[in-house]
Amino acid sequence: MEKAIEFKPDLIICDIMMPVLDGYGVLQALQKNPGLAHIPFIFLTAKTEKADIRKAMDLGADDYLTKPFSGTDLLSAVETRIKKMEYMRSELVKQLDNHNGHHNGESISETALFHALTEGRVINRYKKKQLIYSEGNHPNRLYYVIRGKVKAYKSNDNGKELVTELYKPGDFLGLVAILENAVYKRNAEAMEDTELAVIPREDFMELINNYPQALKRFVQLLASDITRHEERLLNMAYNSLRRKVADALLALQAKYKDANDQPFSIDISRESLASISGTATESLIRTLSDFKHEKLIEIKDGRIYILNSAKLERMYN
Repeated sequence: MEKAIEFKPDLIICDIMMPVLDGYGVLQALQKNPGLAHIPFIFLTAKTEKADIRKAMDLGADDYLTKPFSGTDLLSAVETRIKKMEYMRSELVKQLDNHNGHHNGESISETALFHALTEGRVINRYKKKQLIYSEGNHPNRLYYVIRGKVKAYKSNDNGKELVTELYKPGDFLGLVAILENAVYKRNAEAMEDTELAVIPREDFMELINNYPQALKRFVQLLASDITRHEERLLNMAYNSLRRKVADALLALQAKYKDANDQPFSIDISRESLASISGTATESLIRTLSDFKHEKLIEIKDGRIYILNSAKLERMYN
């Protein structure tokens, strides 16, 4: 750790079984240091169990070589990681140059930043209700929504869910955990068939370490999320049942409506909608039935259609 702080190496190769501080501890310590978190990290170890490999990758290791190994294997792994870092740097500069004509960290557009970060990434595909990541795991990647809808939620000991955030195309998942150098504090699940661009942790750290404007933009996104969460918590604490359900429907419309949605409709489980509104599922179903009778919404084949947004917005009791 002292050498890493002093020399800022291009790459680190580390054993796992070591006295005082093992390899897992070294990797965790590196990731807690913003100036070192982006450095490619390769484990070189005699531990060959799948659980050990999985743990290493979950902690953010870039590669994992087991003993005995050949010189060619080691050199190939090193070359691959170095080339990837160099490619990332050159592509980032190229993308920012193409969008702005300079890359001095000032006045970089959001479009340029997001394009540089998401261009040409591996795409992961998830089915409806498939888990993307789970609470307590260590993040080694950032996700960018290409297509579909995603919910983040927390569960209590009884398995009851509280939806904390909704994501649509153009949103990033897992941002807080990476910036905090901490484990995920919530679960993320696809609400429908979804495609996500996978951005390795080191690429994201490279971007924000070299371009302050990028870090500033992501902090702004987080600040906006905090304000929205505070308003939602206040509404959940003091609003009536009808107001809570109306707010949940309007929030879904604001998040997911596009120009072709006339009227807006969404296919969402009653359990998820109850979690978003902060109500019991039974109470939600009764309230939806009342809204349908009042011609505020329509329900067909489980899909909810919002017919009168104005009246929902004026809902007080």
